[in-house]
Amino acid sequence: MKGETWTMVQLGYALSSEEHPPNDLVRYARAAEDAGFSFALISDHYHPWTDRQGQSPFVWSVIGGIAQATERLRLGTGVTCPTFRMHPAIIAQAAATSAAMMPGRFFLGVGSGEALNEHIVGLRWPSAAVRQDMLVEAIEIMCLLWQGSFQSYDGEYFLVEEARIYTLPETPPEIMIAAAGPRAATIAGQLGDGLIVTAPKAALVRQFEQSGGTGRPRIGQVTVCWAQDEAQARRTALEYWPNAALPGQLGQELPLPRHFEQATELVSEEQIASAIVCGPDPEKHAQAIQEYVDAGCDHVYVHQVGPDQEGFLDFYRREILPRFGA
Repeated sequence: MKGETWTMVQLGYALSSEEHPPNDLVRYARAAEDAGFSFALISDHYHPWTDRQGQSPFVWSVIGGIAQATERLRLGTGVTCPTFRMHPAIIAQAAATSAAMMPGRFFLGVGSGEALNEHIVGLRWPSAAVRQDMLVEAIEIMCLLWQGSFQSYDGEYFLVEEARIYTLPETPPEIMIAAAGPRAATIAGQLGDGLIVTAPKAALVRQFEQSGGTGRPRIGQVTVCWAQDEAQARRTALEYWPNAALPGQLGQELPLPRHFEQATELVSEEQIASAIVCGPDPEKHAQAIQEYVDAGCDHVYVHQVGPDQEGFLDFYRREILPRFGA
């Protein structure tokens, strides 16, 4: 029913580095803050999923711009892989600097990565289990370095020799861990300050809480394509984000944008409309958010596909945020 008040939840905004140049991302972050979103996650990519998306700025530079352009918006990476492109000691320094620039407003979202971004440095792309073991070591290293003073670490995958991060925030950044399966959810519960999921799966949230995550944030991502009419939204979603309809582990294993383009050649508008909320109906948008709330998420951030970010932000300011208490 129009005007219905839905479950209270914090709503956030997805800054899609794959689709927008850096100055636009900074501008959209400020606009999201002005619209009433309480937090945002910015994707950390080396490549976009497809050439049509067309962008992939260096996330840490963009975060510096957002730090100066916003005042209240909490910001996290959604998500950084701290194990291949950059050594975890470097990610620890980057995150510490970001947190120092945004006191109390920055968090580090981490995951085990995708070949799309991480193969570029020429390292072997290992199994998911190995990537998760590497992530555990990376988190241990980052937390060690955030303690200050000179630190060393000798693990199975990483070595740190007498490293000290001199520029530290007053409190270390929180670490939110992305999970698509039970082992990653367990790691998030054991080591993380929160959980990030991209599907409304209650089992993942339960696994996170049973592993030690009770009371910590559970963040879900919803992908939508708002437009003035549903037909236009479906066309835009198919043009810019066909990868949403790819099944299984393809998103982690394909190494190049052209491979994603080949894999999505048979994706139809109907398949996209099943994977992405398309159009201007506020009930559909609110219901998609509520599915994550029903699965146990207390934070939900929304990715608007395509170039019309201003129209989306205005729509959410008027129609969606008030329903969830924002």
